[in-house]
Amino acid sequence: MAERASKIVIADDEREIRDIVTVLMKGEGYKTLACESGEEVLTHVDESVDLYILDVNMPGLSGFMTAAEIRKTQETPIIFLTAYSGESDKVMGFSAGADDYIVKPFSNIELIMRVKAVLKRTRKTAQVSTEPESQLEDGIRIGDLILSKEKKSVIKDGETIPLTYTEFMILELLASNKGRIYSLDDIYEKIWGDNAVGDSSIMVHIKNLRKKTGDNSRNPKYIKTAWGRGYYVE
Repeated sequence: MAERASKIVIADDEREIRDIVTVLMKGEGYKTLACESGEEVLTHVDESVDLYILDVNMPGLSGFMTAAEIRKTQETPIIFLTAYSGESDKVMGFSAGADDYIVKPFSNIELIMRVKAVLKRTRKTAQVSTEPESQLEDGIRIGDLILSKEKKSVIKDGETIPLTYTEFMILELLASNKGRIYSLDDIYEKIWGDNAVGDSSIMVHIKNLRKKTGDNSRNPKYIKTAWGRGYYVE
């Protein structure tokens, strides 16, 4: 049976950008839905969407605000397109729930490759397990946490903690290689398959993971810090 074509929602208030991204994505065989605003995007948020590509600086509801609304109900990957290239802007983007952050003007090849990389990570973590939900023998344990590949999430005290795809992949990388220290560049290259764009993006994801799992950054139980070297899980 042929694999279902991924559905991508594209949002930018500039028609030229919408048209360019739409043509590129359709050329790769993806289904697309173009929106002029963040408000319009929110009317199309559902389980059928595989990826959102959002302009940051849209009038009304910005890309960051739109992403925050999407994250209330969905863990679908989000890529931001923006003219802002500063490290603080990237921190804001990843804090808002981004899985990737592309600076305008972007090359067509770069956008296509990053979209493919995000969707590939998504497919890897979206494999459905045949085990009953109560049986987690295949889960990875980190103290009182259970990393569930089925749910793309963490279970703690019987409660599911939803993660973004990128957060899940980072935690899975560390948990699957217990005791191994990964530098910030190592993590970025393993997850994104590209050269690191800066320390801040990984640090923000680690911060988000610690917040969601109730970890204490000063005395962490789950994701440990090897000062000056990187992060690891015992």
